[in-house]
Amino acid sequence: MSRWGITVPLSGVPLREQRGLIEALPDLGYTDVWSAESAGTDAFSPLVLASQWAPSLRLGTAIAPAFTRGPATLAMSAATLANLAPGRFALGIGTSSDVIVERWNGVPFTEPYQKTRDTVRFLRAAFTGGRVSETYETFTVQGFTLAEVPDPAPPVLVAALRPGMLRLAGREGDGAIVNWLSADDVRTVAPHVGAGKEIVARIFVLPDVDAETARGIGRRAIAAYLNVPVYRAFHEWLGRDELEGMWDAWTAGDRKAAVAAIPDHVVDALILHGPADEVREKVEAYVEAGVTTPVLAPMAGGDPAAPLRALAPALAP
Repeated sequence: MSRWGITVPLSGVPLREQRGLIEALPDLGYTDVWSAESAGTDAFSPLVLASQWAPSLRLGTAIAPAFTRGPATLAMSAATLANLAPGRFALGIGTSSDVIVERWNGVPFTEPYQKTRDTVRFLRAAFTGGRVSETYETFTVQGFTLAEVPDPAPPVLVAALRPGMLRLAGREGDGAIVNWLSADDVRTVAPHVGAGKEIVARIFVLPDVDAETARGIGRRAIAAYLNVPVYRAFHEWLGRDELEGMWDAWTAGDRKAAVAAIPDHVVDALILHGPADEVREKVEAYVEAGVTTPVLAPMAGGDPAAPLRALAPALAP
């Protein structure tokens, strides 16, 4: 297997105390670290540290939202990291969700497809170092020139769920970033991205946790995420009718019933749990289905220090 990534920072220990773990990742066989951005750390700071702590690792954002930074600020952040780690940084952008964009950041969540497309086009132009004066459908940039031009320019990947954004990721981006899907779902998603493009998958894992505990944690996470409109639409497109009970209960305001309505087999498909060796094999099934870069996303559960002490070595390739 050519690539094997993990999400940073791991939960349970402050980022400033994770140097030892990140330094050890290359020797364990990890090739990539990818950050996330919702309500914890921002997408770029953990990667800045990783660029210095483990200079051989490839770095990626999964994702930096297209809505919550101005186009020029996003270009500058990406260029800074690309220059810190030349040839080892990939910028993943996407719409994020209405919850993060609108409820938490006060930015209207309108025309997400067009906003992402325009951001990709702007970034391509900005990374050349040329002067950008352009009226896009969702924003206008007048006279911006990136002073620190990245060499090489980082690839730009697009977080995508349904066919339109998946095709955008393959057509105008360098690939797609996907999450909250099973290995079998990859076979539905991958053809829309197209051949020869990178597909990064964030894969949620709970290794060495008993099934009952893992399913309890998994149900709560699924209820929190898959009732968000963009994720509900994704799973409706995938044909996951067995989530109708959860959606109906959630819409009715019964959160407890919504969590209880999620079938075991859905949890097992979307959140990999069991002995670490079995989890590793399940991750490899994603690669067989078309994922080029699996990125483990450890979920919180049990001893908060366990991820730093044992999880990364247990799931190393």
